[in-house]
Amino acid sequence: MLHIKKISLVQFKNYAFRDFLFQERIIGITGRNGSGKTNLLDAIYYLCFTRSYFSSQESQNTQYQTSGFRLEGAMEKNGSDEKIVCTLKEGKKEFSLNNDRYEKFSRHIGQFPAVMIAPDDAEIITGGSEERRKWMDTLLSQLYPDYLEHLIIYQKILLQRNTLLKNMESAGSQADQLLDVFDLQLVQHGTPVYQARRNFLTSFIPQVQRLYDYISGTHEIVNIRYQCTLQEEDFAKQLSSARFKDMQLQRTSCGIHRDDLVFLLNDYPMKSSASQGQRKSFLFALKLAQYEVLRQLKTFPPLLLLDDVFEKLDQDRVQRLIALVAGKEYGQVFITDTHAERLKDAFEAAGSSIQLINI
Repeated sequence: MLHIKKISLVQFKNYAFRDFLFQERIIGITGRNGSGKTNLLDAIYYLCFTRSYFSSQESQNTQYQTSGFRLEGAMEKNGSDEKIVCTLKEGKKEFSLNNDRYEKFSRHIGQFPAVMIAPDDAEIITGGSEERRKWMDTLLSQLYPDYLEHLIIYQKILLQRNTLLKNMESAGSQADQLLDVFDLQLVQHGTPVYQARRNFLTSFIPQVQRLYDYISGTHEIVNIRYQCTLQEEDFAKQLSSARFKDMQLQRTSCGIHRDDLVFLLNDYPMKSSASQGQRKSFLFALKLAQYEVLRQLKTFPPLLLLDDVFEKLDQDRVQRLIALVAGKEYGQVFITDTHAERLKDAFEAAGSSIQLINI
């Protein structure tokens, strides 16, 4: 079991200083729009992932006119107490678990699994391929530490190769030899990432289908088509064949960094053909299937962070969602809403008690 018992926020987003105690399995966070409900969810997410779910720049995570922040979480995992601390001071970030400071933040990923569902997640369906790769990488990195390690090294080598392609003249006669080395390393680290993505999706799709049927209340065929250049030809051959083209483009035109997922509804791309209701049902099915995979492979349920779901789903879908997450198979659930009574009534109707925290 994974349970967060307390969190302290200092100069994090709109919080100057605030402690929160979590005593129940289901925590309702209520308050007016703009009061900081989402920021509290993000602080919990930050302690699990060493980064914000919403803000890529650390300056956006600090309180206005301050230069740093501190987060501390008291967790319980499988009966053991765990303390996570993150500090950002003058642009330098430190992260520790039980007073042991991480040299590599990547070592923390997967230790405290969590799934966030937020309104902006619609970008996973409607946005560019980077959004879908980010979603898939976040999930697989929590499951397989080797996956994250390969991905980090691949991205580092890719950056070096692209820099070389932009500066071929200054590299002179060594350019081809350097490209040979980079290509070998891209193949070495890109191929395991491709294999993990491909193998994972095969078993994942049926879980998404089952949850889509449940949340939507109807049966429509959903599918996820994986697009990767490695499906077409050996990666080393691709890099060799594309070298001249890459030199012209000054970037690497093939590889796992260009992968995409096509979400299908009844064999049509969801991006262009699905209604808003269908997209929302699929998005929740995708995230809850992610939750189930983590629960199965970690042998304990992850944290579930639900932001503003009452405003984004119709009443029938909300009722089905609440009934699902109120079940005993789910672990600690944090859910935000502007109406405390609505939250209380929804979970009581599902036979579950809820702790309400008003921001």
